[in-house]
Amino acid sequence: MTTMTFTYFKTHFSEVVKTVNDGETIAVTYGRKKEIIGHFVKELPRRPERKLGILEGEATAIFGPDWKMTEEEILGL
Repeated sequence: MTTMTFTYFKTHFSEVVKTVNDGETIAVTYGRKKEIIGHFVKELPRRPERKLGILEGEATAIFGPDWKMTEEEILGL
């Protein structure tokens, strides 16, 4: 990971974009204390959308009345 000031980031933006496109992560700092205000990273490729209903009519699921699960657990978050 490379660290650079906001001013350098702003003035050399096209070079920074090329660097990030090559897979490098850049931390941008600001102020006298040079605190990190953000990271510039390449976006990860999106996962293909899940096809719903591939087992329609092939399987069933029955849950008891005392079964509980949060939305986060169901979605795997």
